Amino acid sequence: MESIKVEPGKTRVGWIGTGVMGAAMCGHIMDAGFSMTVYNRTISKADGLKARGAVVAESPKQVGEQSDVVFSIVGFPADVRQVILGESGVLAGLKPGGVIVDMTTSEPSLSREIFEAAQAKGCNAVDAPVSGGDKGAKAAKLAIMAGGREETVAALAPLLNAMGNTTYMGPAGNGQHCKMANQITIASTMVGMVEGMLYAHKAGLDVPTYLRAISSGAAASKSLELYSQRILQRDFDPGFFVAHFVKDLGIALNECQRMGLSLPGLALAQSLYVSLKAHEESNLGTQALVLALERLNNTKLPTIS
Repeated sequence: MESIKVEPGKTRVGWIGTGVMGAAMCGHIMDAGFSMTVYNRTISKADGLKARGAVVAESPKQVGEQSDVVFSIVGFPADVRQVILGESGVLAGLKPGGVIVDMTTSEPSLSREIFEAAQAKGCNAVDAPVSGGDKGAKAAKLAIMAGGREETVAALAPLLNAMGNTTYMGPAGNGQHCKMANQITIASTMVGMVEGMLYAHKAGLDVPTYLRAISSGAAASKSLELYSQRILQRDFDPGFFVAHFVKDLGIALNECQRMGLSLPGLALAQSLYVSLKAHEESNLGTQALVLALERLNNTKLPTIS
């Protein structure tokens, strides 16, 4: 099966999911010179892209009918299944030779199922979850982890490069496995960062000064850079939703069970994030982890304006 040739002005691109990250990512591809057809369950979330020239479709199937390459970044595996494999899904409309690129963090087994279904129709599929949050999406500096046929991923470079840096991880599903390992790393890092901040506070340190002190040492991390100041400002707006992180960590735990792997740091982080859901904090950003640990210790970090 030949790989698609991707060229600005010729290749028709579709996009499904124009939320916190998707709208920015889609916009970068439009800026690179590609025509765009978009679909979002809440149509108003596509208004900004429509104003820039995107065509708004009535269904994922219609996006497939009008596109050569279709990207999706939605909430949960059930959403992925519906928008790609459902009766009105992308694959029902995509012509042979087309490509589906799912950038949702989803189940490796579902990515393999989508790949096989696409192949059966003469199409290709790539699982390409991303890391970098809302800031990475807006700055076109996402880390993209791709699974599928290597030649397909290479052919998509003009599109993927518009959003960030891509690493090819191997066959279908491996992009998702890479993202699971990424989320496991972030989860434990977030726990350590918040615990360090709470320790510094209880020890009587000035927390902003403490953060400056460690930011150039071995404790420095992307999480510290992106979230420590938001935590001190009590800014819990989502760059990445708690609900989606709980979903990701749940997938990771299921994969661990399947592989016979014990990761206690992952299990602890997941239980803390689940407690946020119990307090109806699912729609906050992942930095809201501090709320769970503050409640556990009956204390509160100082607020810095």
